[in-house]
Amino acid sequence: MKKALLALVFSAATIGAVSAQVEIGLKVSPSVTHLRTDSPSAYGFENQQSKVGIGGGIIVDYFFGQNYAFGTGLELTGKGGTISYFDPARNARIEQKIGLQYLQVPLTVKLFTNDIATDTKLYFQLGGTLNAAIAGRINGEKRYVDPTTTQETKAAKHVIIPDAGLRGAFGVEYQLGQSTKVLLGLSYNRGLFNIDNYFEDERGFKDVELKNSEFALDLGLKF
Repeated sequence: MKKALLALVFSAATIGAVSAQVEIGLKVSPSVTHLRTDSPSAYGFENQQSKVGIGGGIIVDYFFGQNYAFGTGLELTGKGGTISYFDPARNARIEQKIGLQYLQVPLTVKLFTNDIATDTKLYFQLGGTLNAAIAGRINGEKRYVDPTTTQETKAAKHVIIPDAGLRGAFGVEYQLGQSTKVLLGLSYNRGLFNIDNYFEDERGFKDVELKNSEFALDLGLKF
């Protein structure tokens, strides 16, 4: 009986070791980002223009089934965009070109189809990201002088450091060799936090919201 139980435990462990597989790779992600705005009509915050950037990082897919994986990694990405708002103190509309850099960790589930062609699978990804702002520029500069107050502040201090987002993505993976795969995909990242740390605190504008959005083309290689 004990031998049979030990054999069963060993078999389960062996099956788990075989089915649990980790794939690691690198990706580059050209992106188009913008800032979603909301404010009272007195301030009239608007998204004026998107920002083109590029990011990339490490891909880690931990498979817990043949076609199911926990997708994570570490990414460096650029976000931001151009916004405008009405400044009652100047009776004028002001534009700001905001550029931000984030480190982010995806926490997602990836679902893979069976082969749709030789060595080719589709994948679908859904989950979230944990993000931290590490740098910022306004109008291309690390410091910003407010045209109304003439006060100078660090551009990176205009946004809060933490952010979180929802991620949805799909794409295709092609197996080149025994453990080498290339991937091509599209992803959308929707920020959940109001990242503004300037207009309400420094200018007294109430109920202003700025949130990140990103569309990216994912080009990757897994080893």
